[in-house]
Amino acid sequence: MPRAHPREFREDVVAVARKGEAPIAEIAKDFGISESCLRNWLHVADVEDGHRPASAAVVESAEIRELKRRNRLLEQENEVLLSGCGVSVAGEPAGKMMYPLVRELAVDGIPVTVTCRVLKLARQPYYRWLTDPVGDRELEQAYVANALFDAHHDDPEFGYRLLADEVRASGHTGCDRTVWRICAANQWWSAFGKKRGKNGKKPGPPAHDDLVERQFSADRANQLWLTDITEHWTDQGKLYLCAIKDVWSNRIVGYSISDRMKSRIAVDALAMAVARRGQVAGCIVHSDRGSQFRSRKFLAALREHGLVGSMGQVASAGDNAAMESFFALLQKNVLNRHRWNTRHELRLAIITWIERSYHRRRRQAASTIDPD
Repeated sequence: MPRAHPREFREDVVAVARKGEAPIAEIAKDFGISESCLRNWLHVADVEDGHRPASAAVVESAEIRELKRRNRLLEQENEVLLSGCGVSVAGEPAGKMMYPLVRELAVDGIPVTVTCRVLKLARQPYYRWLTDPVGDRELEQAYVANALFDAHHDDPEFGYRLLADEVRASGHTGCDRTVWRICAANQWWSAFGKKRGKNGKKPGPPAHDDLVERQFSADRANQLWLTDITEHWTDQGKLYLCAIKDVWSNRIVGYSISDRMKSRIAVDALAMAVARRGQVAGCIVHSDRGSQFRSRKFLAALREHGLVGSMGQVASAGDNAAMESFFALLQKNVLNRHRWNTRHELRLAIITWIERSYHRRRRQAASTIDPD
């Protein structure tokens, strides 16, 4: 049974077909799908967008599922409210006294997201507490850090000694050395202090070793993938593209396009590549040291699919030259052709060029048959 196409790919093909610049049969052929498959995608998209009424059975089934979901959510919220009544500990902050309750409800099957929403708690501090419960000393330093943040925000020109005076005046205890350590850890420097490097930022440490060492060759499919992110301006703002390239066939096996350069764009591109290729365990995924590729979400996605990470050096485009070559082609053939008015317009142009021109019309140096 053939693998299902990723949702982002289906949406892009539907958007191209709706433009009406070519017959349905030709568009289906360009994107490597059947004409009936594309017509089915168009029908489903029309129903979802409200352009075509759905059948009564489909509507009724969707309503039943939605009612069941709401009923289950209300039951969970009600259980959280009943369990949280009367929970109070004198002298304890609200988060700390509620965290054990969140943990107990999670064991009973109540999602942490639901419990935190009902109790108006943030999830990230809860997970930090779950990993390492905060002691009295850490709690006191957290109060000091909070007071330091407020004082620094009110008077950015204050050095750490003046900030220490402000903290002590607000009723907290802490010597100058402790205040300096907290300020240094959070980079709360005086606005009149000396410059600390370019923008105060340094390249992050590599999450992986360089397993490629500029040897961009592979003996089979899914042996070595390259990935990177590029950007381009439109009249609506920047548009970002994260692409994953199979070195063996020079094919773009996964991509994601977004108006924000967050870790999610790299994770979505990797998910599309895995969905298209299936069993990819052991494949090397090589990138630069961008924060998106060092994020916890991206590293977790690599581990989930059994992929092996690899990273080049800082400010060394040659370490990912084969991927830079693809982006140079994209720049000349699409991005720099004319001025783009909207992000949607540029998005369709990018995916059309990748799927129609680069994959099926451009001759590759290596004569390979891609499994996709």
